[in-house]
Amino acid sequence: MGNALLDRRTFLKNIGIMGGGLLLASSPWLSTFAEVDHTINYKVRLGIIGPGSRGCFLLKFIQKNPKVEIVGICDIYQKSIDNALKIAPKAKVYKDYRALLDSNEIDAVIITTPLFLHKEMVIAAMDAGKHVFCEKALAMNVKDCWQMYMKHKATGKIFFTGQQRLFDPRYIKVMEMIHTGVFGNIEGIHTFWYRNGDWRRNVPSPELERLINWRLYKEYSCGLMTELGCHQLQIGSWAMRAIPNKVMGHGAITHWKDGRDVDDNISCIYIFDNGVKLTFDSVISNQFYGLEEQILGNLGTVEPEKGKFYFEKTPPAPGFLQLLNQIENQLFDAIPFAGSSWEPETMKNNKGEYILGERPRTDGTSLLLDAYIEAVIIGKQPQNIAEEGYYASALTLLGYQAIEEERIITFPDEFKLDYLNHKNTQI
Repeated sequence: MGNALLDRRTFLKNIGIMGGGLLLASSPWLSTFAEVDHTINYKVRLGIIGPGSRGCFLLKFIQKNPKVEIVGICDIYQKSIDNALKIAPKAKVYKDYRALLDSNEIDAVIITTPLFLHKEMVIAAMDAGKHVFCEKALAMNVKDCWQMYMKHKATGKIFFTGQQRLFDPRYIKVMEMIHTGVFGNIEGIHTFWYRNGDWRRNVPSPELERLINWRLYKEYSCGLMTELGCHQLQIGSWAMRAIPNKVMGHGAITHWKDGRDVDDNISCIYIFDNGVKLTFDSVISNQFYGLEEQILGNLGTVEPEKGKFYFEKTPPAPGFLQLLNQIENQLFDAIPFAGSSWEPETMKNNKGEYILGERPRTDGTSLLLDAYIEAVIIGKQPQNIAEEGYYASALTLLGYQAIEEERIITFPDEFKLDYLNHKNTQI
């Protein structure tokens, strides 16, 4: 236990939160750790619903927390149950999630089932008096996300979503720098996630195709928008401290023509009220550029996934490039639209600086799960956590709607929260 506490203290100290102040203004949910020393003797009795690949990944983190006892696991697929039991061998096995929720031996749940099941399970869990951690995205449409959020407000149960970047030291420090003006005015945000693979999983028997490869079918999934975009669109609203109110987009199946009906490449443009644009692109037939969020300020640029930032003022270009610029200036200085100051807009030779002085080592998953357990123990919902999770899902779903309907979508007034630039008198 001492090592776990030390790790959290080191984390908080390294990102400059021990004294509170400006950083808490950008990431107020970190205050969840304020009472970590006082909750040592508490145990959260946890159940997990849907321990597939993602669920078991989370279980490996959560079972290291001495404040957790994993007492129940539930799945309809025996292979998933077998894998989960390797991590939590003492857990009771359930085939029906409602039976798990009826148990008085469970305080809180982690839900990592396919997307189309999230809403019914989250609402049932809160009605059963359980605190909830639900993987992103929340649901298949914005109305369902709204109903899940409202159930959280009505029951007062702790509600977390799997937005691990909220607890990633790189992103936390980046947002403090952005919000204190280090990079000037944010003028654009580009996000992308590129892979090269068919996104399929091996199916031992044909009748299990849709159970295992649910992400490939619109009946169960919203495809790349909810599975990947939900990670990155939340970064835009966090950086801007505002919610974009319009979105347009396009998608298609251009490569993986194998019977799936979700797009294998998509692009969306989100527009904030001040005209700044947030883009999200995903292609799964080329992985060269990987994934990144590029946050562009007039004084500098941030690439938080790489853990680096770059200021606009850089050393002079190499001599040969300066010479080329001079030659081109001589060629174009007689053209009215160019003028003598024209020079090519080439990418700057700027290697940047690491945000935390080193290459990134964590994505925040462990701290996110630890924060959920701390919140359950103290019975207090961290500020902004549910709202950030709600809007991350809502934005991905509005983007998906824009792609499907081939039109510009405006954020519906009835599904706005009283949060950031949004107001809703219904809450």
